[in-house]
Amino acid sequence: MTDDEVRTPAPGRARQSEIFRAGASGSRPAVPTGWSALVASAERAMTPEAWAYVAGSAGRESTAEANYDAFDSWRLVPRMLRDVAERDLSIELFGRRHPTPLLTCPIGVLELVDPDADRAIARAAGSLGITSMVSCQASLPMEAVAGEAAGPWWFQLYWSSEDALVESLVARAEAAGAEAIVVTLDTGMLGWRPRDLDRGFLPFIHGMGIAQYTSDPVFRQLVRERMRRPSGGPRPRVTPTAVRTLVGMTRRHPGRFRENLRSGEPRTAVETFLDVFSRPSLSWGDLPFLRERTRLPILLKGVQHPDDARRARDAGVDGIVVSTHGGRQVDGAIGALDALPGVVAAVGDALPVILDSGVRGGADVVRALALGATAVGIGRAWVYGLAIAGEEGARQVLRDIVAETDLTLGLTGHRGVAELSPDDLVRI
Repeated sequence: MTDDEVRTPAPGRARQSEIFRAGASGSRPAVPTGWSALVASAERAMTPEAWAYVAGSAGRESTAEANYDAFDSWRLVPRMLRDVAERDLSIELFGRRHPTPLLTCPIGVLELVDPDADRAIARAAGSLGITSMVSCQASLPMEAVAGEAAGPWWFQLYWSSEDALVESLVARAEAAGAEAIVVTLDTGMLGWRPRDLDRGFLPFIHGMGIAQYTSDPVFRQLVRERMRRPSGGPRPRVTPTAVRTLVGMTRRHPGRFRENLRSGEPRTAVETFLDVFSRPSLSWGDLPFLRERTRLPILLKGVQHPDDARRARDAGVDGIVVSTHGGRQVDGAIGALDALPGVVAAVGDALPVILDSGVRGGADVVRALALGATAVGIGRAWVYGLAIAGEEGARQVLRDIVAETDLTLGLTGHRGVAELSPDDLVRI
């Protein structure tokens, strides 16, 4: 028996073996393993509205293309005659050892794709040891997702125009077991998204993707106050004392505040959401408010300029996510991978830097890690798997990306993520 036969197969070889053994019996993967086929199959599986919302980007969608082009402009340079029989994909992040460098990005309004999507991805990712990020625009309250999560999860926060709501959402996330707060910075207003505009379709107006809000006691108080105030009157404010009281009531009686407002005052709830969803005036001076209200690590998502990375470091945040929001916000912007080296250089070893946007497979993961990313977020890819085959489809996509990452790592001559560096790449 050879050494290879007695060792537990690494994820790449194990996945290949599983597929080929099943193929000998006439079975094929439920979800295509290649990017182009995955995209085409997902489009066929989704409604036109769902496809436009998930796959669409801002303007001419040139930033989405720039994300892909940025990866393609860096080429791996494999090294030979190195012992890569045993490989280690694990990373250390915020005191937790992660078995892979992957995270699942937060994606909202997934009820367009699958009614159980938020729980499904939490289960699928967790079963692989992958940390998932629960979206602020999820279709289910974070507590419902946390109750079925098979692994660690982080909460993505859109900073509302109501500080009391921000405080409440963060308190709920911490109480429900989130291990980090990821503040998305690039959505102070929605980008110009022609695919949605041409359909006249914004899911939030239909009450979709606002479950974190309709399940929140502070938001529900805002809805009640809005219904009582005269038309056009000033927007009510919830005092800090009220926040503590309402959040405390949620913890003592969690079921009381989770019923869906669609059965009560849907129009007022939607109008209230549209009124408080985001804060275009958000500035660096607001960050201490959040720092004072949670002991969890805080990451800033959407950083692309080195100066912003330095300011984030100096502000005392715990991590940075280099992201273009998948190209959904600013047309004509830099690709995320092109922004990564400057951000990494700006913060040095002071902060972990996570990369998302444009990641299609394991070769992209390896390139991002070689350019200094601590971890890599996967977004649309797992949604496409979800659309095709539900929870198992999402799990398969993540397994396939882990497998390709493992194989690419070994085939380029590396035994671990820590060995990767910019010297493993050339730019064309």
